[in-house]
Amino acid sequence: MRYERNDSEDRVSVGTAVSFLLFGLGAGVLLGMMYAPKVGKQFRKDLRRRLDDARDTLDDWKDQAMDVAEDAMDRGSEMMDDLRERVEPLAKNLRRR
Repeated sequence: MRYERNDSEDRVSVGTAVSFLLFGLGAGVLLGMMYAPKVGKQFRKDLRRRLDDARDTLDDWKDQAMDVAEDAMDRGSEMMDDLRERVEPLAKNLRRR
C-alpha cells in the first residue's frame, strides 16, 4: 500500500507550526514583561503599546495576504478567459460534426 502526501496536509502542518510559534512568542514576551522590574503603570503602558504594535503588524499581514489573494484570483480569471477563448472554436467545430 502506498501513501501519497497531500499538499493540503503540508499546509496544515506548516500553518499549525506557525500558529504555535506565534503563540509561544507572544506568551514569552508577556511573561518577560511581567517579570521585568517596572512599575505597574509603566508595565500597562508598555503592554498596551506592544499589543497595539502587534495588532498593526497583523493588520498589515492581513492586507498583504488579501492583496496576494486578489492578484491570484485576477490571474486565475484571466487564465480561464484565455482558455475559454481558445477552447470555444474547438467546441463549435466538434458540435458541427
